[in-house]
Amino acid sequence: MTWGNPNEGGDSSRVQDQLRNVEQICGTDFAFAAILAGGSVVAWGFSTYSGYAADDIFRVQDQLKNVQQISHTSGAFAAILQNGNVVTWGNPNHGGDSSGVQDQLVNVQQICGTFGAFAAILADGSVVTWGSPDHGADSSRVQDQFWYMYIGPVGVPQGKNNASSCWTSVAGEPFVPL
Repeated sequence: MTWGNPNEGGDSSRVQDQLRNVEQICGTDFAFAAILAGGSVVAWGFSTYSGYAADDIFRVQDQLKNVQQISHTSGAFAAILQNGNVVTWGNPNHGGDSSGVQDQLVNVQQICGTFGAFAAILADGSVVTWGSPDHGADSSRVQDQFWYMYIGPVGVPQGKNNASSCWTSVAGEPFVPL
């Protein structure tokens, strides 16, 4: 069941019959995406605002299998698959097009989004960013400062349903959850 302004994702009637066994929901400014049991994804919402994040899912639907986590920006989604690869959709200006860094998006552990950019932590602790340079996608000046990472907000257990987590670099400290 959804509620609210139908132009801002409040009307899920088009996909209501698919919204069963939902494990995670993530939203952009005007669209939502849900991970279902088994790792498939369903999206709904206003498709023309800021990059058609709801309807653009059809472009990548066949890749969205075994999804573990979904993160968002204001107009795009990024999904981490069980194998550590990433699938993106939505407004290219808000991170919906990761083709420029796709070859680097392997063994991804966590993704966090800003208004228009994504950052991903890889298994080796390195960070990959994409989306709008004005919103954080250009991390070239600070790449050498990503030594160790903390993942997750205080008091929230880590896991695939923890999509709102972000991180910070802390020089000289071990990799531990906050």
